[in-house]
Amino acid sequence: MKIVIVGGGFAGINLAKELTNVPDIQVTLIDKNNYNFFPPLIYQVATAYLEPSSISYPFRKFFAGKKNLQFRLGEVLSVNQAENKVILSNGELFYDRLIFASGAETSYFGMENVQKNAIPMKTLTDAIEMRNRLLQNMEKAVLTKNIRERRKLLTVVVAGGGPTGVEVSGMLAEMRNGILRKEYPELETAASNLYLVDGGNALLSPMSEASQKDTYEALTKMGVVVKLNTRVTDFKDDLVYFADGATIATKNLIWAAGVSAKQFEGISAESYGRGRRMATDGYNRVNGTQNIYAIGDTAIMTTDANFPDGHPQVAQVAIQQGKNLAKNFLFMLKNKPLNTFVYNDKGSMAIIGKNKAVVDIPKPKMHFKGIFAWMVWLFIHLISLITYRNRFKTFYNWMVAYFAKDQSYRMIIRPNKQEIR
Repeated sequence: MKIVIVGGGFAGINLAKELTNVPDIQVTLIDKNNYNFFPPLIYQVATAYLEPSSISYPFRKFFAGKKNLQFRLGEVLSVNQAENKVILSNGELFYDRLIFASGAETSYFGMENVQKNAIPMKTLTDAIEMRNRLLQNMEKAVLTKNIRERRKLLTVVVAGGGPTGVEVSGMLAEMRNGILRKEYPELETAASNLYLVDGGNALLSPMSEASQKDTYEALTKMGVVVKLNTRVTDFKDDLVYFADGATIATKNLIWAAGVSAKQFEGISAESYGRGRRMATDGYNRVNGTQNIYAIGDTAIMTTDANFPDGHPQVAQVAIQQGKNLAKNFLFMLKNKPLNTFVYNDKGSMAIIGKNKAVVDIPKPKMHFKGIFAWMVWLFIHLISLITYRNRFKTFYNWMVAYFAKDQSYRMIIRPNKQEIR
């Protein structure tokens, strides 16, 4: 059985891992990057607390020695279902089973200026770009004599009150109150503001009211100006515009407000559901197809009784779907009945700052905050990294940052961008 996996995130890499060295199965994983990375920690790369290699690992190194796993660098352009063929930016592949684990991309809700001028927070490249831009603006603020220009360079608006928005806001607040005052003495008396804005009426909307309240209070004490029921409508000429007519002058709009799945030529419009996610049955097979599957953020399944509107786009769903689909492929080889996917919700969490986090556990229903929740967050994210090497490096960096209250990765590095050919 020839299995082609599109995307090497949580869903794709776990599917491939479960099929390692299985006779009669040949797996080819396609990705536009040559590495797997850990999205929940990209904000720490963006704020220079971790280096990129701490949360990423090359596919080919990971696949080395696994005889039935292959990697292909490229981007999917279209699918030819009649010929069981996927067309790439640099060739084509034939398949018996095609699995889309392509994740999601940043959604700007049709706002062209926001897309053009804001800083996204979805990929490792985004994280490095954010770090570069914020550091460059700090250097510009040191040089400018114009007070208004300096304030715009130092003011940061984070759009999106989900885990990413909360975590990057908390990290920036701690940096502003500590490291940056020490390293930029020229800016010690300069005015700056850090805003976290969200169109809803609460931060961390999927989590418990206790977590929402604790998060709001903690961020406010750290100096973050939280603005709820505040929807961004535009960002141009160094002004963030809101639906209520208000504006904030800044050169830094960090966009963590929404995602949407990718669409592919050759997959009919009837196969897509809400958020451009591929609609699947209980076995993750894409509706209207015979041998095409979707898992993780790019899939929406409404057959799970506990999640009739589809599963949340979180890591645990992707991991569990990847593993369940791998078992089903093994069952197919043995002509055994397949397992429908049922999500086991293990809880949700978000880190706010040093010794500050919130954790919700559904069964039994419990809520934690403070240093215990912070330690739980660290442990879960550490063991979720793909290799022991990643875990060791990240743990070491966290310990240095915790005790020294500093890190040394605030370097502006701009590699040349090259297209895959």
